[in-house]
Amino acid sequence: MNPMQQMLQQAQRMQRELKKAQDLLEAKEFIVSKGGMVEVKVLGSRKIESISIDKDALDPENQEMLQDTIAMALNDALEQIQKESDEIQEKVTGQSGLPF
Repeated sequence: MNPMQQMLQQAQRMQRELKKAQDLLEAKEFIVSKGGMVEVKVLGSRKIESISIDKDALDPENQEMLQDTIAMALNDALEQIQKESDEIQEKVTGQSGLPF
C-alpha cells in the first residue's frame, strides 16, 4: 500500500472515530444547578431538554436574578459541552481547536 493510501485510510478512520464520539456526545445530558434556584438539562447536541425553577425563585422581585441565574446555568452547560467536544477532538486527532 502506498503512503497516500495509508494517509487516506488514516483520515477515514479518524473521521469514523470523530463521528462516533460526536454522536455519543450529542446524546449525553449535561445538568447544571445554580443556587438551588435553577436546574438546566442540556444535551451535547446543545438542545435544551429542561429548565426547572424552584417555586420560591418565582417571586417578581427576583425576576432579574432569576433570569441571570438561568443564563449562567445554560452558559455553564454549553461550556461543559464545548470542553468535552474539544477533548474528544484532541484525543482522536492529537490536535485541538479544529472544528468538528
